[in-house]
Amino acid sequence: MRIAVVGATGLVGGEILKVLKERKFPVTELIPVASEKSVGSQVEFDGKHYTVTSMDEAIALKPQIAIFSAGGGTSLQHAPRFAEVGTTVIDNSSAWRMHPDKKLVVPEINAHTLTKEDKIIANPNCSTIQMVVVLNPLHKKYKIKRVVVSTYQSVTGTGKKAVDQLMDERAGIEGAKAYPHKIDLNVLPHIDVFLENGYTKEEMKMVNETKKIMGDDSIKVTSTTVRIPVMGGHSESVNIEFEQDFDLAEVRNIVAHTEGVILQDDPQNNIYPMPMNAHGRDEVFVGRIRRDESQANSLNLWIVADNLRKGAATNAVQIAEYLVKNKLV
Repeated sequence: MRIAVVGATGLVGGEILKVLKERKFPVTELIPVASEKSVGSQVEFDGKHYTVTSMDEAIALKPQIAIFSAGGGTSLQHAPRFAEVGTTVIDNSSAWRMHPDKKLVVPEINAHTLTKEDKIIANPNCSTIQMVVVLNPLHKKYKIKRVVVSTYQSVTGTGKKAVDQLMDERAGIEGAKAYPHKIDLNVLPHIDVFLENGYTKEEMKMVNETKKIMGDDSIKVTSTTVRIPVMGGHSESVNIEFEQDFDLAEVRNIVAHTEGVILQDDPQNNIYPMPMNAHGRDEVFVGRIRRDESQANSLNLWIVADNLRKGAATNAVQIAEYLVKNKLV
């Protein structure tokens, strides 16, 4: 099993290598790929050091799977080139997510739709993944009409430059800036670019991707995405209006028995999800489950997950695992 990791020297790329090792993915040959300036450098995987190669060299080696985490422009340019030589691409960028001919996959929800013909598979946005893992079983039971989500997103979602900015600010050091404002001791209601409708691109990703993954365009979603000065994971306040009424004990039971989800809902003992506890974990954590007393058939949830793990690397590796298990590569 020859595996290429494109963007191997980045934050998510490093996490992909870590997850491949932890989950004992059957890698027989690793091909780390990065930008031209990183070609020739070394990455460590499973106790060995590998030399970073160029895109052209990696394509010539015809890996069975290529996991991309190198930005949308890179994916648009090079994912089809890998696909042409028979490689199945799992892409972490936004490049292919809303393409009508490309599957947008969260394995717990819709991996069963994948076929051998799917040579470019899109990995959803990190904040969307953790939300839909929880929404999907509730939608099956009660049918969701509307979702209102506000996010509290880690600086790791922006990348190393943002992490460096936060650490520099805390140390009183002048350095490169990833954000237009200070992030330490601040909150930025601004993730990705602003669009003509007043929403950011990140907010519209959550709206559109939720419908595509869950296969239901009738679900109404509105989103406000916010960057906060934390590391470890993204947090989300989610308000859900259902067509049918629900029983809170049944909701908790559904959540507790959902694959990849951990219920942490004991506020009397100060037990609820927090990013510092989600850090390095593959699961999605859910708590603060309560009825919305202002509106019928409505529920409030608090959802937390490590955005570099389930929000990116782990979800991509899980897709790869499904492809191998079902002999689709």
